[in-house]
Amino acid sequence: MPPDDQLELHLPAPPASGEAPLIPARMVNEFVYCQRLAYLMWAQGEWAETGDTAEGHRVHSRVDKPNAPLPAPQALETDETLAGEKIVSRSLTLSSAMLGVVAKLDIAEAEDGAVTPVDYKRGKRPHVAQGAYEPERIQIGLQALLLEEHGYRVEEGAIYYAESRERMRIPLDETLRTAARTAVSELRLTVSQSRIPPPLRDSPKCPRCALVTVCLPDEIRSLAGSSLAPRTIAVPPDEALPLIVQSQRARIGKDGDTLKIDDEERGETQVRFIDISDVALFGNVSITTPALAALLEREIPVTFHSHGGWFRGVAHGIGHRNVEIRTAQYRMSFDAAACLRFAKELVAAKIANQRTILRRNWRGSPEERQAALDRLAAARKSADGATTPAELLGVEGDAASVYFRAFAGVLKLPNDKQGTGELAPFRFEARNRRPPTDPVNAMLSLAYAMLTRHLTITLASVGFDPYRGFFHAPRYGRPALALDLMEPFRAIIADSVVLSAVNTGEVGPNDFVVAVTGTALTQAGRRRFVEAFERRLSQETTHPVFGYQVSMRRMLIVQARLLSRFLLGELPSYPHYLPR
Repeated sequence: MPPDDQLELHLPAPPASGEAPLIPARMVNEFVYCQRLAYLMWAQGEWAETGDTAEGHRVHSRVDKPNAPLPAPQALETDETLAGEKIVSRSLTLSSAMLGVVAKLDIAEAEDGAVTPVDYKRGKRPHVAQGAYEPERIQIGLQALLLEEHGYRVEEGAIYYAESRERMRIPLDETLRTAARTAVSELRLTVSQSRIPPPLRDSPKCPRCALVTVCLPDEIRSLAGSSLAPRTIAVPPDEALPLIVQSQRARIGKDGDTLKIDDEERGETQVRFIDISDVALFGNVSITTPALAALLEREIPVTFHSHGGWFRGVAHGIGHRNVEIRTAQYRMSFDAAACLRFAKELVAAKIANQRTILRRNWRGSPEERQAALDRLAAARKSADGATTPAELLGVEGDAASVYFRAFAGVLKLPNDKQGTGELAPFRFEARNRRPPTDPVNAMLSLAYAMLTRHLTITLASVGFDPYRGFFHAPRYGRPALALDLMEPFRAIIADSVVLSAVNTGEVGPNDFVVAVTGTALTQAGRRRFVEAFERRLSQETTHPVFGYQVSMRRMLIVQARLLSRFLLGELPSYPHYLPR
């Protein structure tokens, strides 16, 4: 029998217990509209604001202000002083353990002993047979059932469409009652089984969905074998960007809905909270408790770095509530065989991208170029065949030696048009760190620290624990998963920024301080380098798997989302980033 023709056995939801949370009626609405959307919002705690949702909040701003409470049911039936009077109660919250539902009614109108729930919707009235779409009918039906549960007489509900200023009656008949109770039962059953519904197939609902960048419906179906090309993710430009404060002795405070930065060099600067995605503090920068508390309340992470850029740690708010992702992450992290499979693919992708950087940017002899490319191609095959973590680490180390020995071949030495190398402040021989002993290594270390910072924030925002990885061993204070995920991006993002900064002259020899303790960028040089790094993240590129344009900043988020879908069993494998 074909899969589409297989019979299904519909099981009832488990009985509601005292520990089971009540389901918001709004979430049942979402479940009828799209089961996957409701699961992401309710079970995994996902949400993303859009223009449509913001407009919805504006429409509800008036009815969200509570007024006089609704009279008791008996008073409505027997109190003669209320006869013939229309009573309107706004923002009324009702719940029922029997139904397992809670709802905030926009308006409850009482007249002639009957109560009518009224739900406000943005947009125009749809011209459909039943007067409203099924999800909206289910939601108003649940509100009516809640009123009945509390003893009120309810004959109908109503939906008011703000844009067309029309009000539609929704009779509370037996069909609506049954449909509402069934929807609640199916949602509870889905959540109790921890079974995320599959994404919709080529649905017109997806492009304008608030969670399309979380759900990734087309991407997941494409990776699962669909022949349909993924539609471009319609995301707004990066309106909220990192706030990076590098001036020493700068002080950050809170002033209303803005951060105020007092800087001895640049004076006072104010930045709105809504324009900030995260905050990075370098060296001796102070931040007041009210400013830090406001950032944490808005879930804007704050990262702390040494004067030279070393990533020290991160402060963030309560964090993501998606425990399913962390459970799957921990489960795989204790599976040695699964970790080795993942690590082999990770190292192979890293070596492939190192090879891509050399292939695209080589400035030395063709013979040396081909020799380096051949050795890296062989190392990639060796990574695929590694049988132990130790063997894989050896392969990675050998490939890194080949790559960094050849790295000088992609650098353009300043003031050296003849290629003699007489003035070679950026001469590079090998990778070294802690501390870096030359300008190129100093920039590489700073770039890796910045990339670690971005991925630590990204992984935490998706729901991961950044400190438990699959390849890098867990160690106190080390974001192992961020280091895992950044391996394929080291060459493509971090090394690429160093090449650009040197080859374009954006960072020059005078931008470094060389001492016995190591080499570091000056404050001015570090500022320009960090700006170059952030520009690289904002550059658009073609996704190698899905074929659409996306910024590198968004690419990191997409990859983190795909990793979560892989760990939760929706994808057969994790698609590592391999540009063509």
